[in-house]
Amino acid sequence: MTDAQTQTPTVATTVPSRGSARRYRQALWLLTVRDLRVRYSTSALGYFWSILDPLVMSAIYWFVFTQVFHRGKVGEEPYIVFLLTALLPWMWFTGGVSDSTRAFIKEAKLIRSTTIPRSIWVARIDASKGIEFLLSIPVLAVFVIATGAHLHWQVVLWPLAIVLQATLVYGLGLIVAPLVVFFRDLERAVKLVLRFLFYASPVIYGTQALPDALHDIAAVNPLSGIFGIYRSAFFPGQLDWKEVLASVVITGIVLVIGLVVFRRSEHRVLKEL
Repeated sequence: MTDAQTQTPTVATTVPSRGSARRYRQALWLLTVRDLRVRYSTSALGYFWSILDPLVMSAIYWFVFTQVFHRGKVGEEPYIVFLLTALLPWMWFTGGVSDSTRAFIKEAKLIRSTTIPRSIWVARIDASKGIEFLLSIPVLAVFVIATGAHLHWQVVLWPLAIVLQATLVYGLGLIVAPLVVFFRDLERAVKLVLRFLFYASPVIYGTQALPDALHDIAAVNPLSGIFGIYRSAFFPGQLDWKEVLASVVITGIVLVIGLVVFRRSEHRVLKEL
């Protein structure tokens, strides 16, 4: 019996085939919980680490744009809430896509020794990062209360943003996870792209702050519409339905491309591992 089999025998016996959606969901849940337990059990601070990074980044950008430089029309008041409503989902996005580059390589033994559908190794990363995002919402609530920010009816659109983001991260994961197996340098390339995408996405600013000539270009970025939905719960003016529609269309295209890439490369990935 291999090390991988001894670590998670429950998953291997629970999901004997690819044909059952119910068994797929069970396996996905087991692997997601396993990821979260491993991540938190190896750290003394546990859950706190999942929110520390966006809190530190928010503090830095808040200080720079409000205390050092006059930020002008970069965001809205309270700016710390404006930042967190995009930084928290950004951490889900960047963490999910970045970790997907190691989805197969990191779990190679377990992937070869089980009959779990291979796509589940990407889905469980998306799910675990999504749960971390949901667990960070109370932190946002604390800043909302402390700063006196007002909650608007647009908060009911958050489930749409969550579904769109989960689908986008999953689709991108289906693309990068198998390709990294063949092109190992792609892992570093993805990190560079994510670093660029942080500044190309409306995280520290809103799309309304961009020149008119860049609005259409910004709409091509699916994160613009998604972040706009999140922010509209506190800043209704940040909701742009044209950007939301573009996010829906582009996310759908990314998912289709991801499914095609994954299915065509799955058998070659198994041989390469």
